Amino acid sequence: MCRGLESLPITCLERAKELKALFGSLLQKSDHSITSKKSDKLRLNDDEPLKWKESFEKLLSSQNGLCLFRAFLVSEFSEENIAFYLACEDYQATKPSKLAAKAKKIYDEFIGSDAPREVNLDHVTKAITKENMEHPGQSCFDLAQAKIYALMEKDCYPRFLKSSTYLELSRKTKTG
Repeated sequence: MCRGLESLPITCLERAKELKALFGSLLQKSDHSITSKKSDKLRLNDDEPLKWKESFEKLLSSQNGLCLFRAFLVSEFSEENIAFYLACEDYQATKPSKLAAKAKKIYDEFIGSDAPREVNLDHVTKAITKENMEHPGQSCFDLAQAKIYALMEKDCYPRFLKSSTYLELSRKTKTG
């Protein structure tokens, strides 16, 4: 399975290098499986990569697809988009008593001024999200999350489908 970011090396460059090596291993295996350092296994069904091309939603709903898409974004230095999207998904499942603390953490990491992993949001969306922070509820980040989802769907997802990694993987899937 795809390891969480917490267990990956600290710098983006190190993460990208590790994931590029992971991709290379994946493409060299005839059974479409790889083993990482911690003996985690990523196994792809024969037609799984082909389903990812059907829609962005299908890509994200596949654990393997999400893992490979995330690795692609790391290699493009735009991994903060999927990290923010997933943080919002996790936030929506948070107990009400923990919403305020988690909202602040997400806001400070991805949206606030000087956010270390700032996502690309327009001024209006940032302002609305900042206003939502006064009384954070389950839908506090809905607008910002929708904007980042649309950005990934329209920009990152088509690039992922054109990437040499995805094309090689889907080619091997068809012929393997």
